[in-house]
Amino acid sequence: MAERIASADISGGRPQDPQDARRHARATGVRSPVVRDALGVGVAVGLSGFAFGVTSAGSGLTVLQSCALSLLAFTGASQFALVSALAGGGSPVAAAVGAVFLSMRNAFYGLRLSQLLALPRAVRPLAAHFVIDETAAVALAQTGRRAARLGFAVTGVSLYVLWGLTTFLGALGAEAIGDTDTWGLDAAGPAVFLALLAPMVRTARHRAVAAVAVLLGLGLLPFLPAGVPVLAAALAVPTVLYVEGRVAGRCAAGRAARRDRGGRGLGNREQGGRAQPNREEGEGR
Repeated sequence: MAERIASADISGGRPQDPQDARRHARATGVRSPVVRDALGVGVAVGLSGFAFGVTSAGSGLTVLQSCALSLLAFTGASQFALVSALAGGGSPVAAAVGAVFLSMRNAFYGLRLSQLLALPRAVRPLAAHFVIDETAAVALAQTGRRAARLGFAVTGVSLYVLWGLTTFLGALGAEAIGDTDTWGLDAAGPAVFLALLAPMVRTARHRAVAAVAVLLGLGLLPFLPAGVPVLAAALAVPTVLYVEGRVAGRCAAGRAARRDRGGRGLGNREQGGRAQPNREEGEGR
């Protein structure tokens, strides 16, 4: 027993024996980092529900409709796209198509999370409602299945509760204020959307896609109905990938041509180097 205590002291309080390590983990709450990170994400993103509630009320939706959208849809960016299109005068069909298009990414998250979480069949329909960017990010960042399930559950529940509550408070406050355009609150939704999107734009490809999407969205805004430019901006992804493929193909062809020219030049030099001694030998003879 004394040896185990000594080994625990040497290792910084973590026992070396596997059984003692498991007991130590249960006693000290090794899950706390997962819970802490999950709650941090849930609270940080859940507070942006205020902005959605304000934007939703400014677009003409009632408090009940705004809350129903948050509780039943629970897709964040897709909700902002929907109410922004409605506020811009777009038809409900165009607004709904844009929202559905943005939420399609959750289906790909679900394919990955279904293998990672391996939840019972009875729980999967409920868990599917919580498959969003934040829950997928927290779950995929964990090393084990148990930690991934915990991170997914804590992030989803905390974000769902706080998002619904702040949506209600934001919509209620905006309804009490009246005209949100007078206070400039109509810009709250796009500002929050950009704040959530900015950290994801990291590579040159991401920046190129963002730039082309902005050009398409703003360039087509005077010519297309409200909500449609948002859908057209999605063409930025295949456009950038196509240009990258063409540039990569030309670069590869240029490198191959240079290698061929270098190989032919080297062969000519080698032949010239072998021919010179023959001429010298002929002159000597």
